[in-house]
Amino acid sequence: MVPLSLKEITARLKSVQLPETDLVIGIGTGGIAPATLVAFHLNCELRIITLNYRDEENTPRHEAPVVIGNLPDKTELQGKRVLLVDDVSVSGKTLNQALTILDFPGINTLCMKGKADYVLFPEIKDCVKWPWKE
Repeated sequence: MVPLSLKEITARLKSVQLPETDLVIGIGTGGIAPATLVAFHLNCELRIITLNYRDEENTPRHEAPVVIGNLPDKTELQGKRVLLVDDVSVSGKTLNQALTILDFPGINTLCMKGKADYVLFPEIKDCVKWPWKE
């Protein structure tokens, strides 16, 4: 397991060129802390939507991610540049499901590790010990 500190994460965040963004949407629960960091870094609005796919042991509990709540109304997205954030995207199922549900053109995606438009730690292939999960 690779330990990452908040200092390492914020340093990497500062070194990556992210797109112009008005609204960060974090995917809860795993994406809440990363989305909060990203929204603070970009000085923009933050919303959290709740989708659930895996349990606390990282085992899929549903065939596909299930919406639990907090979806924004499409009028909230009008005229905004949106960045969708999650902690990890291995298969891409959760990010893709969120993109389908939000159904809004031009949303960029970011994750700490895995597969997305922007990945903060693409070199990490192992599990990560996140500082917010201690």
